[in-house]
Amino acid sequence: MTKLSYIAFDGTRFDVEAENGSTVMENAIRNAVPGIEAECGGACACATCHVYVDEAWTDIVGEPEAMEEDMLDFAFDVRPNSRLSCQIKVRDELDGLVVQVPERQG
Repeated sequence: MTKLSYIAFDGTRFDVEAENGSTVMENAIRNAVPGIEAECGGACACATCHVYVDEAWTDIVGEPEAMEEDMLDFAFDVRPNSRLSCQIKVRDELDGLVVQVPERQG
């Protein structure tokens, strides 16, 4: 299992164990992480699972694909480390990943 940490907007930390092949968004929903709405269910058709990837992890997580970049245009307070959590697949290399949930979703 891969360990993921979510930091809610209020600073509350949620540490979860995730199966490889799942997404960061799916694990947030399964573990009731506040602020991840995921209205489209992970289809990359909204921006309600927006997160900030911790700076130490941006290179490992990688850059968004073109479709994700288009959806990020609808997100609130987009930053260089913004990603849609539905597009981040859990894998061994992400063990220890930290993401922060923005103040609100797009």
